[in-house]
Amino acid sequence: MARSIWTGSISFGLVNVPVKVYTAVSRKTVHFHQLHDADQSRIQQKRVCSLDGEEVPYENIVKGYEISPGRYVVIEAADLEALEASKTKTIDVEQFVDPAEIDPILYDQPYYLTAVAGAAKPYRLMLEAMRESGKVAIGRVVLRQKGHVVALRPHDDVLTMETLVYADEVVDTGTLDDAGGAEVEVSDRELTVARQLIEMLSGPFESERYRDEYRDAVLSLIERKVAGEEVSIAPAPAPPAAVPDLMAALQASIAAVGRHGEAWSEEPAAEPKPKRRTTKAAPRAAAKKPARKS
Repeated sequence: MARSIWTGSISFGLVNVPVKVYTAVSRKTVHFHQLHDADQSRIQQKRVCSLDGEEVPYENIVKGYEISPGRYVVIEAADLEALEASKTKTIDVEQFVDPAEIDPILYDQPYYLTAVAGAAKPYRLMLEAMRESGKVAIGRVVLRQKGHVVALRPHDDVLTMETLVYADEVVDTGTLDDAGGAEVEVSDRELTVARQLIEMLSGPFESERYRDEYRDAVLSLIERKVAGEEVSIAPAPAPPAAVPDLMAALQASIAAVGRHGEAWSEEPAAEPKPKRRTTKAAPRAAAKKPARKS
């Protein structure tokens, strides 16, 4: 049974909706311990001073920020406590926006919000009103001594809250080594065939179809080793060959999809005098910053 990690209320206007917060994602990563290969005993991690090699007790460890190579400014716990956001118990909604206005790259950690006992009516009212409006609520909340910008939205029969990364934390695509800034030429016919392939592979998104295949393989490997099975290492697959003819590859892909029962046309409709189209990598629009409180 999941346990709530925070209890407070959603506040917008003069309305308060008491809620409990639950983590919406349970990571399924396989964790390993470090062992000594000779006797399979656990390895202990020790904090050792780099100057004298002596182990340092936890109570003698302080935080430091490196201001130049080998030079640090020490930050005391009290210094950080003075900067912590006020420990409020409110999710303060500042505005409602269209979902399309939020760049998906900003979404971080999802949570579920449920009604506190006796608050079912205002909770249901907010859930239904947001569902009908199609809007997403943007607000602020303090979780674990840190302030967050969050987005609230309906999901099935509950409200969800997702923390958002700040706009200045998103890496500008213009700083990437291979941002695709060079001009390339794409013909109308290539675009037509590419769109046809996209349409043939389009369908409703079903998250249940996708599993962490690496985690499944690791767990299977562990089970086989526990059972005493000798496990052989498969050779790494050869890297895919470069595509010599983009159009041929597109049409071969369409043919492959067609053999799996999809309707397709090997030859797209003829186009009079195909034109050449020049495209440039468009600069990425800056992520919108959350509205400030007035």
